[in-house]
Amino acid sequence: MNVVIFGKGYSKPRQLNLSGLTAGLVGVAVAVVVAASGFVAGAWHAERTGSGVSVDEFAGINQELDQQRDNIDAIRQQKEDTLDALAIRIAQMNARIIRLDAVGRRLTDMADIDADEFDFDSEPALGGPEVPMAGSAAIPDVVEAMQTLGIQLDSREAQLDVLEAVLANQQLKDRVYPQGRPVKSGWLSSYFGKRTDPFTGKPANHTGIDFAGKMGAEIVAVADGVVTWSGDRFGYGIMIEINHGNGYATRYAHNSENLVQVGDEVKKGQTVALMGETGRATGPNLHFEVLKSGRRVNPVNFIRESSK
Repeated sequence: MNVVIFGKGYSKPRQLNLSGLTAGLVGVAVAVVVAASGFVAGAWHAERTGSGVSVDEFAGINQELDQQRDNIDAIRQQKEDTLDALAIRIAQMNARIIRLDAVGRRLTDMADIDADEFDFDSEPALGGPEVPMAGSAAIPDVVEAMQTLGIQLDSREAQLDVLEAVLANQQLKDRVYPQGRPVKSGWLSSYFGKRTDPFTGKPANHTGIDFAGKMGAEIVAVADGVVTWSGDRFGYGIMIEINHGNGYATRYAHNSENLVQVGDEVKKGQTVALMGETGRATGPNLHFEVLKSGRRVNPVNFIRESSK
């Protein structure tokens, strides 16, 4: 093969004669140069007109995606933990409602209140127009369940507060209302009202009732109260008067000894004196009076009420 070379440095064209192995090597060299030039040109063109994303940038994007996936997994786990905690809280609130209902039913029975008035087995009746809150959004089921339970708890607690007030008033009334026998031993020897006076034999008005018994027998308060008199009084002998509030007072007369003083607080059933025969008495007995708003009333009615 003959190769002719033209150039400014040559006065005349030169001719190379290539044959055999030399011609093959020159062809391979030319092919390599052309391929390398094409690869370089292609890379340059891709950088100018292609995606423009390098391998390092691809690696950075993948790393960012992995981090976002980890963040999503962490958020999902946090939400699951929150839901588990809410479920446990709902179970605790349900148990609390069950206990409150049980206590409420027991208190209703103790207070002898109509079961229909405090029905702990049904939802309380509610009313009023519906006024949506501004900007309110759909509430998830779990949160809605907790709000419902919270409303039920508030309702039960309100009912129990009313029951507590009823019981407190009832117990207070029971404690300060004169009721029961004023002696631990003895028998009713004289009634309230008209009778024959034991000293004169003439008709007279008896302002209380008498309990005959043994000297030194215990005399007890029939209700809670405060001692307003403790000492000797004309006709009564050694006497105690107790103010119970609500207009009620009681008197315990003919005592041999008083065990409380003026200003002392006494409880129902507390021993306040010992039976005697001081004052206008024919023997050991207790003269017992009940006063309502300063007027003497029949004590037998209060004794009978305690036996019902």
